[in-house]
Formats: sequence, C-alpha cells, structure tokens
Amino acid sequence: MAGKFNAAYLFGGAAVGAANGLFGGGGGMIAVPVLRAAGKEARASHATAIAVILPACVLSGAVYFFCGLVPLHILLPVAIGVAAGGYFGAKLLPRVSGRTVSLLFAFLMIAAGVKLIV
Repeated sequence: MAGKFNAAYLFGGAAVGAANGLFGGGGGMIAVPVLRAAGKEARASHATAIAVILPACVLSGAVYFFCGLVPLHILLPVAIGVAAGGYFGAKLLPRVSGRTVSLLFAFLMIAAGVKLIV
C-alpha cells in the first residue's frame, strides 16, 4: 500500500510543479486536495503544501529570472510582503480550526476562479 501512496504523491507532486511552473503559482490548489485525498487533515495538508511548493518556486523563479521575465523593481517589495504574510499566516495556522482553514481555502479558490472569468 505504501508504494501506491508514493506513486500518488509523485504524480501529484509533478502536477503541482507543472502548475507552479506554467502559471507562476497555484500549485497549492492541487497539492492541498491531493494531500487531503491521501488522508491528511486540513491544517497538515496546507502546511505540507507550502513546504513542497518551495522547491518548485525556487526552480521556476530561477528559470523566469534567467529568461528575463522578473521585473526587479517589483521583486523586492513583493518578496518582502510575501515573506511577512507567510510568517504571520504560518503563525496563525495552528490557532485556526481545520474546518475554518478549509472554508477559507475554498472561498479563495472560488474568488480566484470568478476573478479569472470576469
């Protein structure tokens, strides 16, 4: 049974990396449902998704940078904001119920989808 989960994680990880590389983000929207389907609770799924996104972001970011797609005047202020938001969000996660995290995540995915359509 462990081999089956490893294959699912491998293919799920490949989908996460592909989404992150292609869209410049969004891999977490794949990682969280994959981890939930594997039986992880909501908070652990979100925390693990963030941890596994890091290597994909570093690799994708390096490719984008060397292709000249990263506007450096925007990079620093956005990176500082992302780091601060990530820190405070990670500190908040253990204090929020898994159900609340799932509902907030679902709302964010729906809002992002509506924004893309409109």
